[in-house]
Amino acid sequence: MNTSLPPAEELALVDRELAWLDHRRMYLLTRRDRLLHLLRQPGPAPAAWGPPAGWVPAPGPGAPAPAEDASAPSAQNVLLALGVVLLAVAATAFTLVSWGAMGIAGRSAVLAVVTAAALGAPVALLRRGLRATAESVAAVGLLLTVLDAYALYVAAGADTGPAAYAAAAAAVCAALWAGYGLGLARRLPALRIPLPAAVLAAQWPLPLAALAGQSGPLGLGWALLVTAVLDVLLALRVRALPAPVAWVPAGVLGAGALLTGAVRSWSAASAAGAVAPGVLLGAGAALAVAVAVAVAAAGRGAAAWPVAAAGGLAAVVGLGGVARPELGPGWAVVAHLLVALPLLAAVRAGRLAEPVRRGLLLAGALAATVAALGAWCAAAAVLAARTGVLDEVWAASTPGADPFGAGAPAVVVLLLAAAAAGWLSRALSRPEPPVVAVALAWSGLFTAPALLDWPAAVVFAVQVVVTAAAGAYALKGRTPGAAVAAGVCALLGAGNVSLGALDGRTATFAVWGLLGAGCAAGAAQRSAPRPARSVAAVCAVGYAGGLLLAASAAAGRPPAWWGLPLLAVPAAAAVFGPRLGGVRVPAEIAAAVCGALAVLWSAGRPGTLGLALALAGVVCAGAAVRAERRPVGWAAGTLFVLAAWVRLAGAGVAAPEAYSLPVTVPALAVGLVRRRRDPSASSWTAYGPGLAATLLPSLLAALEDRHWLRPLLLGLAALAVTLAGARRRLQAPLLLGGAVLAGVALHELAPYVVQVVGALPRWLPPALAGLLLLAAGATYEKRLGEARRLRDALGRLR
Repeated sequence: MNTSLPPAEELALVDRELAWLDHRRMYLLTRRDRLLHLLRQPGPAPAAWGPPAGWVPAPGPGAPAPAEDASAPSAQNVLLALGVVLLAVAATAFTLVSWGAMGIAGRSAVLAVVTAAALGAPVALLRRGLRATAESVAAVGLLLTVLDAYALYVAAGADTGPAAYAAAAAAVCAALWAGYGLGLARRLPALRIPLPAAVLAAQWPLPLAALAGQSGPLGLGWALLVTAVLDVLLALRVRALPAPVAWVPAGVLGAGALLTGAVRSWSAASAAGAVAPGVLLGAGAALAVAVAVAVAAAGRGAAAWPVAAAGGLAAVVGLGGVARPELGPGWAVVAHLLVALPLLAAVRAGRLAEPVRRGLLLAGALAATVAALGAWCAAAAVLAARTGVLDEVWAASTPGADPFGAGAPAVVVLLLAAAAAGWLSRALSRPEPPVVAVALAWSGLFTAPALLDWPAAVVFAVQVVVTAAAGAYALKGRTPGAAVAAGVCALLGAGNVSLGALDGRTATFAVWGLLGAGCAAGAAQRSAPRPARSVAAVCAVGYAGGLLLAASAAAGRPPAWWGLPLLAVPAAAAVFGPRLGGVRVPAEIAAAVCGALAVLWSAGRPGTLGLALALAGVVCAGAAVRAERRPVGWAAGTLFVLAAWVRLAGAGVAAPEAYSLPVTVPALAVGLVRRRRDPSASSWTAYGPGLAATLLPSLLAALEDRHWLRPLLLGLAALAVTLAGARRRLQAPLLLGGAVLAGVALHELAPYVVQVVGALPRWLPPALAGLLLLAAGATYEKRLGEARRLRDALGRLR
């Protein structure tokens, strides 16, 4: 076989092919014996023989050989491995337990013999092709060297401290293991265990030496950092070493060094005391960036950017930590932010690899995010403090001061972070930076007056201007994400400053009036997006209603009367609706909500409630004059009926039929004429209002009547209406009459049902309910079909 492979790889290839040939020869010999046995027996000729299932022809020269079968070791390998393990256990027990029975020479001889045997056995095993057993024996030999070092320390009784001796022993073991592995690799197939074990042992000498020398946390940090540097050099220069063997310890030790420096920097009492940790962090940052550059150059970008990010964060902590002891907590955050912002410029550093730039950018963004979140917590506390005005409206308590005393540093952090996000929005083609820039800028500008403890009037003025600016940007912003963020900030600002304005009457009218006018102006901008205009129109309607309520309260009227002026809002929407254009529907919906609130606000007094219902009916009737709002007439009729009922109830009328029948009879007559002229008209349009005008109030009166005459007469009337609806196939009489009849029946039968249920055993109602549910479940499909047929039958009624 002539190949261009290195000798070690060619030898492995030859071994695999020989093993495959041995396996194939054994199969063919077994098959030959089977065929001879069949030929010696009398009977039909055996079937033609073909290649067995799963058989693969032998690979040609130069082709890759089949994979080595490593499913289970041979019996010989197992026996050898067990023997070596037992030998190691015996040697360990002898060394630790029976040590005192021998002199110095005997002890040394035993250690030398056992260790030499364990380390020399892999040579013979490798020559016989027992690689797995050689690996196991080599591992035991390496462990015995550690045992030798421990036994030597105990036996010699040296004055050296445990940490110093452990550092020296680890260095010696690392050197011996590395030499052992490299020495075997020159003549025999290389073992996989010695070199990784040597690297693992090499992690301990410097940290243990730092502990032995009592160099303190910083000394330990430098030892960890230097060891991490050596690991990086091994990973970059020794190609035969598996990548995780050196990279993982380098990352762990480097992270330990950086954490040590960060802790010492944060705990330093003075700027001079923070210099030494800062130097350690700076060295770690430089090492991390250099490693990231080397890893990125090697084509491992996924591993480069986290290392670069760690280096950037270490630089921020190291440089910012020097200034921290001389500054307050807030300004210390500003100092760290100022150090982190230059890292964002890495996005423009074309000479650096993309993973390195991304890691540095991530480090700067992460530091800026932490600082901005801390400042935003102070801003959020200012916003939340204004809810205290609800405890006593118009009390001039000036809520909204800074509860944490963050002051100017929080404002500076928010504005710096906003400026950085704005710069990134131009440097990066991503939607996130503009949104973050708008949110941070609004937070800083809106809360700055309160954080800086300015006068209340100035606070309200600045916040109204900032809210208006955010709303204007939302209406005219070219970046969709930033425009949406500005709109959300404008809504939050409007709500917060409106809440704070409740602290005084003048502030309420001034702030609400200005914001309402601004919203109306925004809704009138035809060039703005329709969603933004719709929100502005809804806010304008809401502020109009709020001003009317505030005016009613300032006039000293009772609260039950405050809702009546509020009906001017839906009235204005009904009058000026056609002029609103694309925002007509949201404005009218908001006005309808104001009308509903006006009715609810007037519910404290029956007279005021009846008046509010009547006025609301007038507004709906006026709106129904327009052809496109004709369905609102139903609401007008309903409100008029409700107003009449409320007035009758407030007057103490016990017989509503005296007032409802004179309305029902003409209404039914009009409906009859309508049906004759237009047979396609719905029964709800023709007969619904007239029937409801009498049946519903009579039902309410019957539910409170203790005598039998009213329920009897109402039941008979409802039965007649139901039968008439069924005969004429009219939906309104059938459903209204049936509902009233059911209500009367339940009212009359309820006492008897209660008595019967009370007389039954307590277990019987649940049992009956269970049987009913079982029956319904068993006939579910049938009942569902019947329900559909009933629905279709009702739908065919007029």
